[in-house]
Amino acid sequence: MLKSTKLPHLLLLCLSLIWYSCSTNKGPFTKKDVRSSEKLIGLEFSKKDVDTLYPYLKRNRSGFDSLRKYPIDNNVFPAVRFDPTPMGFTMPEQLSGTQWEIPDYVEIPEPYDLLAYYTIPQLASLIKNQKITSTELTKFFLARLKKYQPALQCTISITEDLALEQAKRADEEIKNGKYRGILHGIPYGTKDLMAVPGYTTTWGAEPYKDQMINETATVIQKLEDAGAVLVAKLVSGSLARGDVWFGGKTKNPWDTTQGATGSSAGSGSATSAGLVPFALGTETLGSITSPSTRNGVTGLRPTYGRVSRHGVMSLSWSMDKVGPLARNAEDCAIIFETIQGNDPKDLSTADLPFGVDWSKDIKNLRVAYLKDDIEKDTTDTGDNLRKALKSLEALGINPTAVEMPKDVPYRGFDIILRAEAGAFFDELVRSGDVDKMVEQDQRSRANSLRQSRFIPAVEYLQANRQRQILIEKMQDLMKDYDVLISPSFGNDQLTATNLTGHPVIAIPTGLDKKNHPTSMTFVGNLYDEASILLLAKAFQEATEFDEMHPPGY
Repeated sequence: MLKSTKLPHLLLLCLSLIWYSCSTNKGPFTKKDVRSSEKLIGLEFSKKDVDTLYPYLKRNRSGFDSLRKYPIDNNVFPAVRFDPTPMGFTMPEQLSGTQWEIPDYVEIPEPYDLLAYYTIPQLASLIKNQKITSTELTKFFLARLKKYQPALQCTISITEDLALEQAKRADEEIKNGKYRGILHGIPYGTKDLMAVPGYTTTWGAEPYKDQMINETATVIQKLEDAGAVLVAKLVSGSLARGDVWFGGKTKNPWDTTQGATGSSAGSGSATSAGLVPFALGTETLGSITSPSTRNGVTGLRPTYGRVSRHGVMSLSWSMDKVGPLARNAEDCAIIFETIQGNDPKDLSTADLPFGVDWSKDIKNLRVAYLKDDIEKDTTDTGDNLRKALKSLEALGINPTAVEMPKDVPYRGFDIILRAEAGAFFDELVRSGDVDKMVEQDQRSRANSLRQSRFIPAVEYLQANRQRQILIEKMQDLMKDYDVLISPSFGNDQLTATNLTGHPVIAIPTGLDKKNHPTSMTFVGNLYDEASILLLAKAFQEATEFDEMHPPGY
C-alpha cells in the first residue's frame, strides 16, 4: 500500500471512515478503528500521522452529529449540482412546440377491449369528436386496473376518486368548447415516486408504505394542466431498485413467471397490458430502458435536467431523470413535450423549448451504430437488432460504425449513485428502519445503502472527475452524429449515457424464441430528443413491433 505523510489529503480521506461510530453512539472510536479503515481506502499512515489526525477525527464526529440535528426536506438538492454539458458544447437548435395531428377517422373498436391499445392520438380523436367521454374511458381503464392487478401486481394505489373528478371536469370543458389539447381527458399512470396529495407515496418500500406527501410533483401538475387524468400510482421497485416492492413482485404480462424488471416496473407492466395508455417512470441507471424492453413498450429517457424532479423521490441527484413509457415514439414525444421545461423548484432544469419537425427527411440524419457490440450479440436480441438495422437501411439509413469510449473506469462510477443515495436515505439507515425493507440480500437496496457509508468523499469526487472525462469522450463520439444505435444492454452504453445525461429511447424490435420482447436503443445528443424521436417514429411506421401486445389482456 501507499505511504503518505501529507496531512490535508489524509484528513479528507478519513472523513468517511468513522461510518459506524459516527452514525450511532455505540462504543468509543479508537486509533485501532483508523488502522482497520486504512485497509478499505488502500492507504497506510505512519503512527505519527495517526496520532496527529485522531483528535481531529473525534472532533469531526461531533460535527457530524451537529449536522444531523437539522432536518433536511426531501426536495433539497446539494449545493453542488451536476452539469452535463461538455466544454465548448453548442446547444442544438430547438423548435418551440409540435403540431400534433389528431385523426378524424377513428372509431370505437370491435371488440371493445382493443381500446386498451389505442395510441394517444387515437384516444384524443375519440374524445375530441365526442365519440367517447373521458369519464367512459377512465372507467374502462379503472376496470382493467382492478381486473389485472392481482396477476400483475403493478399498482400501489388506484386513484379512482381523483380520476373520476378529473374526467368529469374534462368532459365539461370539452363540451363547453374548452379543449386543452391532445392529452385532454386521456388517462395515465405514474410511478409511485411522485407525490400526489391525498394518496400515499410509498417509494415501493415497507418503511414508507404509509407515507403521505402533501404536494403535487411538477410533472403531475403539468399533466393535470394539460387535462390528463391520473388513474393509478404504479409500482416502483423498493426505493427505485428492481421489481420487488413491499407488496410483492411486479410481473411481465408477456410471461408472468418473469418480473417486469425495474424500477419503473409498474409503469412498464401496466402500459404493456393496456391498463393505462401511458405512464411516467424514472431512470437513474436503466429503470426506463429495462422495463420498456422486458414489457415490450417504448420508453424515452430525456436529457438530464430536461424534466423537473420536484416532488419526486431522489435516488441520485446527479443521475435521476423522469420520462414516459408509452405505446410508441410519437406518444412519448407528446408526453415529453408536456412535462419538460424549466421549473423554479428544480434548479437543475433547463430553460429550453422542445418540438419535433415530423416532416424532416430522416435521410438527412447523421446516424452511427455500435457495430462490434451489435455483431457480438449472438442471442435472439442481437438477431432482432440486426434485422432492425436492415429495416432502417431500407428507409435510407446507412449508419457509420463507431465504438464506445475506451479507457474509462466504468466499474468505478457506481459509487456516485450509491453515495448520493446514501445521503438521501441517511436517516433510514441510521434509524435502523432500513432493516424493514423486504429484500436484504447482497444486491438489495438495503445492502447498497448500508455500504454507502464506506465510500470515501475523496473517491466520490475522483469518480466525478473521471465522469467529466467521460463527458468529453462522449462528446467526441457524438459531435458528428445525430443518432447512435446501440444494444439496450450488454455493453457500456447504458452506464455511460446515464452518467453523461444523454437522451435515449428504447423501442421494441420483436420477440425472441420464448415470445419475450426485445429492444434496441437510440442515443441522441444532449438536449436533442427530437432526432431520436424522429428516427424511432419512422422505424415504427415501417414495422409493427410497437403494435404488439401480450396475449390474454
